[in-house]
Amino acid sequence: MRMNFAGRTLDMAACHVMGVLNVTPDSFSDGGRFNQIDSALARAREIVADGAAFIDVGGESTRPGATPVPLQEELDRVCPVVEAIARELDVVVSVDTSAPEVMREAVALGAGLINDVRALQRPGAPEEMGRTDVPVCIMHIQGEPEHMQDNPSYRNVLQDVSSFLTERLRVVEAAGVRSDRIILDPGFGFGKTVQHNFQLLSALEQLKQLGHPILAGMSRKSMLGHVTGRDVGERLSASVAAATIAALKGVSIVRAHDVRETVDAVKVVAAMEEAGR
Repeated sequence: MRMNFAGRTLDMAACHVMGVLNVTPDSFSDGGRFNQIDSALARAREIVADGAAFIDVGGESTRPGATPVPLQEELDRVCPVVEAIARELDVVVSVDTSAPEVMREAVALGAGLINDVRALQRPGAPEEMGRTDVPVCIMHIQGEPEHMQDNPSYRNVLQDVSSFLTERLRVVEAAGVRSDRIILDPGFGFGKTVQHNFQLLSALEQLKQLGHPILAGMSRKSMLGHVTGRDVGERLSASVAAATIAALKGVSIVRAHDVRETVDAVKVVAAMEEAGR
């Protein structure tokens, strides 16, 4: 399956790396490091040089306990960075947002993907994406970032996540979003315990039965810190291991902070799969 991202076509049967670029002061891993245009663009150049196919620009932290950002502030953070990257670099610019106004402006400035952790649940978001010509990633989340980790519970996490995504697919397609422009994300760490996260990782390939490319984002997350005992800045090996497992299970995109190392791991998986054909 091939998918067009604002003029860049990628084979979604392969696994691609999405580099994280948080232009926020309070993200859990790199908050405040890239919230100026010069530092953000310099980091974007590094991400592309390291081999990423996507750069995911986020102007609102969605870490556990995070509070919403005013719309104008999110626009002011995101738009100049999206415009600069789209103008200068050969990469798909993804924008991590739930606000339809940010979606509209970002696409107008050259974004090729909208990555919404709230699965287009905000009023007007499905309709906004129905009017655009770029793909969207819809993610499972239980609750809102501010309280999502208070007490997450499921009858069966895989079935509940699948049911949520199936219902969101119905809603967003009814709003005009084409089925061949939708990517799904199970939402590791978004309203889930450590056990829930690893249950999802174990069964990740089953989500492909929903008929859409899958994005997996586990880089540096607390699920990895729990099993390794490592602080957030010391989770490189665990993050690469998780990305490798996801690639082996057939995901189309792995979202990563440590791009070069993750790209290498994905290349090894691709070489093994090619040799086995």
